[in-house]
Amino acid sequence: MGDYDRNRALYDGAVQIDGVNPTYMLLSPEEMFFRAFRFQDFDISELSFSSYLVKHARGDCPYIALPIFLSRAFRHTSIYVRKDRIRSPQDLKGKRIGIPEYQLTANVWARALLEDDYGVKPSDVTWVRGGIDQPGRPEKIKLQLPADVKMIDAAPSTTISDMLDRGEIEGFMAPRAPFGAARANPDVGWLFDDPTAVAKDYYKRTGIFPIMHVVGLRKTLAEQHPWLPGALLKAFEQSKAAALAKLEDTSATKVTLPFVEEQLKAARETLGENYWAYGVEANRPTLEAFTRHHHAQGLSPRHVAVDELFHPGTYETYKI
Repeated sequence: MGDYDRNRALYDGAVQIDGVNPTYMLLSPEEMFFRAFRFQDFDISELSFSSYLVKHARGDCPYIALPIFLSRAFRHTSIYVRKDRIRSPQDLKGKRIGIPEYQLTANVWARALLEDDYGVKPSDVTWVRGGIDQPGRPEKIKLQLPADVKMIDAAPSTTISDMLDRGEIEGFMAPRAPFGAARANPDVGWLFDDPTAVAKDYYKRTGIFPIMHVVGLRKTLAEQHPWLPGALLKAFEQSKAAALAKLEDTSATKVTLPFVEEQLKAARETLGENYWAYGVEANRPTLEAFTRHHHAQGLSPRHVAVDELFHPGTYETYKI
């Protein structure tokens, strides 16, 4: 799993998983997902929601998901453009957009908002696939894309960051910012001048706070230990609660960032008190939107119902 505040109480031992003595590894998303889906290296792993849905819909996923959403983000900040050529989202039609992988969850959400809010469909652009900082990045999962989606590979010696800097592509879509000279290029910037304002409006209209990652449990372990999915959800909930308690403690700010109190207040005013909820029901509109777009974009061969995505042992819990 990633090194996030919401996981910290687990790996520092403050929160225990009932009946489990785990070995934790804190890894980058790229390494976690590559090893989980290529080699099934882990018994429990943070997973790309999109990659999980691809594999689940095909019936060949070794993991069953738990509704523990370790990563969420509004992906309006994931779209960079050449500001000297692109003035509005509609200007992307007929242009070239660099991506590290087509099926990345961040890119599914970014394509969804471009289509729903601005009429820019995946078939309206040419997708150029390449590494963000290292040439030759492979797609983790083999895909069968719709016939009208145009995707080409970047030259094996270059990256999409360098292509954006040189003006060889007009757009860049990824969960990370461009690397290298593109970051300092005055002609490169976010598609949306004020992505926070646009994202808040998006949430107010849709009720969607995009989910990026789920937690996957090896299916064979879930079958052997039917209590384990519920125990994991309980522990991750407790760990998140501990992180929020620290975030709310304003005697000394726990993160190296000014205006934390103001940002926390704004998040709750916009998204509600339980703004980073785990569990299916609290997130059903977001989950339904994602499965719909994932299938429409040709990534899952069928429209998967939300209720088949997660282990049944995580749908109900005790109450006092």
